[in-house]
Amino acid sequence: MDVEQLCRDHGADEVVIARDLTEVDGREVATRFDAAIVDLMLGGASTIDFASGLRAAGIPFVFASGYSDADEIKASFPGVTLVGKPYSGEDLVQAVAAACGRA
Repeated sequence: MDVEQLCRDHGADEVVIARDLTEVDGREVATRFDAAIVDLMLGGASTIDFASGLRAAGIPFVFASGYSDADEIKASFPGVTLVGKPYSGEDLVQAVAAACGRA
């Protein structure tokens, strides 16, 4: 499944794919993103701090990951959906829509 194309097919104008946290400037998060799909591990590094920054900036997001320690995510990020891999495109779209208040 191509997440970028899935996002575009459901109305995203611009999609940014980061394979490493260094590709995303944390200071620009609040002005750069309307929503995010965050893998728990990116380029071998945890994205928990990045996700905390999204939450602090008020950016809606979901986790989409094969690393599914759901208890840790629920405790640290109550109300944030974890979509476990493998997932269907529809599951991911519904989770993002719900995070954005469009479910």
